[in-house]
Amino acid sequence: MTVVRSIALFLLAAVAEIGGAWLVWQGVREHRGLLWVGAGVLALGLYGFVATLQPDPHFGRILAAYGGVFVAGSLAWGMIVDGFRPDRWDVVGGVVCLAGVAIIMYAPRPS
Repeated sequence: MTVVRSIALFLLAAVAEIGGAWLVWQGVREHRGLLWVGAGVLALGLYGFVATLQPDPHFGRILAAYGGVFVAGSLAWGMIVDGFRPDRWDVVGGVVCLAGVAIIMYAPRPS
């Protein structure tokens, strides 16, 4: 159950961070205004909080693993929200990143 919880938290963190960054992008680059920027800042703050809920106690490990989730999640966000079509190298890179997440977070370690 711990792995399932950890994966769910990574997904929630990805939505908060990538969504927050996207909202700031929309507010600034697409001239949608300060309300969008403010919502993005709140979502980015939520991301920081969600990361603290991971069951592993090591900040560096959590953030390193989350980097891989962020890469793959950003590609997925672009596909779903912005109509981005990744090429095969984007997909290969995303898979490699997720493999890294699995190794960093879920490899067996001595107790």
